[in-house]
Amino acid sequence: MLLLLMAGIGGAVAQSPGNQAKASGMEADVTKIKQAMLGNWESIAPEVRPSAAKNADGSLKPFYLTRAFNYLPSDRFELDIVNSADPYGAVPLARIRIVGHMLWQGPHPIAAGAQKVDFVADESYEVTPLAQGFADVLNKVASAGYASWAVNAPQSIFGKTFVPFGLKEGTNFMEYDLVYLRGELLFWGARNIDGRGFDIEQNRPTNLQIPLIRK
Repeated sequence: MLLLLMAGIGGAVAQSPGNQAKASGMEADVTKIKQAMLGNWESIAPEVRPSAAKNADGSLKPFYLTRAFNYLPSDRFELDIVNSADPYGAVPLARIRIVGHMLWQGPHPIAAGAQKVDFVADESYEVTPLAQGFADVLNKVASAGYASWAVNAPQSIFGKTFVPFGLKEGTNFMEYDLVYLRGELLFWGARNIDGRGFDIEQNRPTNLQIPLIRK
């Protein structure tokens, strides 16, 4: 009887006008964030990430990149990443293009208004070598199921096995990330310092990356 009573009280609280108003307010906030995010965003400068690859001494290798992001209606997005060999972006290695959808999963505690978001590459995923050395590497480690990799020649890796990125055939790439919009600055999550990807909920970021600015 006590358990039934507690369940009844819990249900009443969940359905109370105050809680309903709070839920409606959160939905309205997300709607405003989505509306404000529409359009093109880009990196302020080349950025650095810790990669999963390690140097001979065990330290993590840096991963340099710039981002160009387009948020579209119906939670669609387009993301272009240019990976470079140097911190200034003077030696581009590859271009990665991802097209898909954003799944909004509720508030993130990092900052008021921050939201947990899953990025799902369920439309397109392409890789374009921008340096001969990178094309040569791909021809050694990602030749099965692909044409010969060549500079400035994009190839789709969508739904395919792609060992360099840990992709398996028949699965869509997805990351458990966050977004935080502050004025004309759009923040995503900072990479985990130990190189872990955002591949599971437990690895969702807890800090903010250098922001994108509106283009």
